[in-house]
Amino acid sequence: MLLLAALVGSLYAFYMPKRRAELVAACAAEFGVDEDLAFAVIRAESNFRAGAVSPAGAVGLMQLMPSTAAFAAASLGVEAYDLFDPQDNVRLGTWYLGYLSARFDRLEEVLAAYNAGEGTVRRWLRDPSLADADGHLARIPYAETRRYVARVKNFYFCYKFLYG
Repeated sequence: MLLLAALVGSLYAFYMPKRRAELVAACAAEFGVDEDLAFAVIRAESNFRAGAVSPAGAVGLMQLMPSTAAFAAASLGVEAYDLFDPQDNVRLGTWYLGYLSARFDRLEEVLAAYNAGEGTVRRWLRDPSLADADGHLARIPYAETRRYVARVKNFYFCYKFLYG
């Protein structure tokens, strides 16, 4: 039984790796972000490929749009950065996760904003057909964002289960 548990744990660790663990842990601690959430975003966004570029132009491990990276860098007082550099990308992306976490109450809203943009989620929250009576996002109108939120949450809970 213990051998089976070890085998299953190894398979899950292969599927849910914690690559660049020291970097992610340091950035998560610096910006008060749950380390497992940062790993889940990286897993969903790039599957740990530092050279990843999306069709929309998002770059690196955390798939940052250049405009989002510029906003994060300016907020941190960073003048030069390289989105293909894991250290720069994870630092800026983790800062942005922290920024969104401070502005939205629920994980679903944070993740939707990471994917679709803060302004888009704010607009959804003002729409009575999308927000509940408490002002929380009840329905995500973009199919891609709905899938993204579900995927990152799945990875997040897997990381919590495996490593927490």
